[in-house]
Amino acid sequence: MAMHRRHAGTPTDHGSEPRPDHQSEPPADPRPDPPHPRPDPPAAALSHALLAAEHGYPVIPLTRSKLPAIRSPHRGHPEVPPCRGACGRIGHGVHDASTDPLSVRRLFAAAPWATGYGIACGLPPHHLIGIDLDTKNGADGLTALRFLAEQHDFPIPPTVTVLTPSGGRHLWLTGPPSPPVPNSVGRLAPGIDIRGAGGYLVGPGSLTRHGRYVLAPGAPRRPAPAPPELLSLLTAPPPSAHRASASAVPPQPAAALIRFVRSSPTGQRNARLFWAACRAYESGLGQELTPRLTEAARHSGLSEQEARATIASAAGRQ
Repeated sequence: MAMHRRHAGTPTDHGSEPRPDHQSEPPADPRPDPPHPRPDPPAAALSHALLAAEHGYPVIPLTRSKLPAIRSPHRGHPEVPPCRGACGRIGHGVHDASTDPLSVRRLFAAAPWATGYGIACGLPPHHLIGIDLDTKNGADGLTALRFLAEQHDFPIPPTVTVLTPSGGRHLWLTGPPSPPVPNSVGRLAPGIDIRGAGGYLVGPGSLTRHGRYVLAPGAPRRPAPAPPELLSLLTAPPPSAHRASASAVPPQPAAALIRFVRSSPTGQRNARLFWAACRAYESGLGQELTPRLTEAARHSGLSEQEARATIASAAGRQ
């Protein structure tokens, strides 16, 4: 709030005369102070990328659609085998990623429209593994990961967590130099995508068409090592083509689904029951497992009416 000084000629004390040498000031400007200018998105993206590179994360510039911002120098004339930067030019996607500040500035100078940055996974020093937990199309990646953790008896360590504009989250973990962790979409479970060697994560601070990626409040600032049991799942051979064609969803052991629901903590009971019921129906076991799921939900603290309503919602999605 602006402070107004008294004008000359206005008495300040009873009986006092105005001071002849004190001239009137102009009236205060009635316009409000201008708002603080928002940072330029490309400049902010470069700033965030340089900070990430300083901490050992190789980065590349991204567009608002989360794609590499620099076009391939081989477009229209694809290389066989594909060039991964051996030509010495930029525009090779994740293969351009660098932690060198001069190289990072060079990349962003070539893509002044970039509003975000990607962090290459699988490269030293962190050998980053990204666990992308999605919430779109009815998926619940976090619940699916919790199920896998209980089923295979490994902890989900506190680690760097990035919140996505769609309501999902990325967990950052570190792994060994070999064997490399491959990229996958939904192979472990619906709603879980893996970013490994040759892939990248959208870095926190990036601005996309759907919003900004941000660090989760209170999460650690250093990635935790991936549990060995999880690494085994991530590096296991993919299911055979025959099995994959039989069902797009890996069948979940019935006993594991029941245990998952029975052990639901407060605040996760409905979510776990819904997720487990969806997996049961996707595996063709929905009607068969409904009584056992209902009983497991009652054991966790839900009423029978709540349990049946949640299972019916899951059945309605099929």
